[in-house]
Amino acid sequence: QVQLVESGGGLVQAGGSLRLSCIASGRTFSGYVMGWFRQAPGKEREFVAAITWSGGTMYYADSVKGRFTISRDNAKNTVYLQMNSLKPEDTAVYYCARAYSSVAVTTTSGYNYWGQGTQVTVSS
Repeated sequence: QVQLVESGGGLVQAGGSLRLSCIASGRTFSGYVMGWFRQAPGKEREFVAAITWSGGTMYYADSVKGRFTISRDNAKNTVYLQMNSLKPEDTAVYYCARAYSSVAVTTTSGYNYWGQGTQVTVSS
């Protein structure tokens, strides 16, 4: 089984920064693409960023390019999302997820394990 636990969310002013962490437990981490998604109230869950097992390839939504950085530490079974220059429209619950393959990694259908989410609120 796979357990994913996010942390690092909170309340921040526009222009500020947060770093989210996601720790994976179980036989979970090796060889898999990991991703971050977010869901704002009344909206569908949307892709934010993903990173391959080696860390050699990262994918980003256009809305966060240049502001967010995804990284991973395989020795710690942890994936991170550094969020800079935050905007009120970044307010959402952020979810960590593990992909089941290396395709469709920018869509929710490409992932089969999800964390419980962490709230990020950006005030104007």
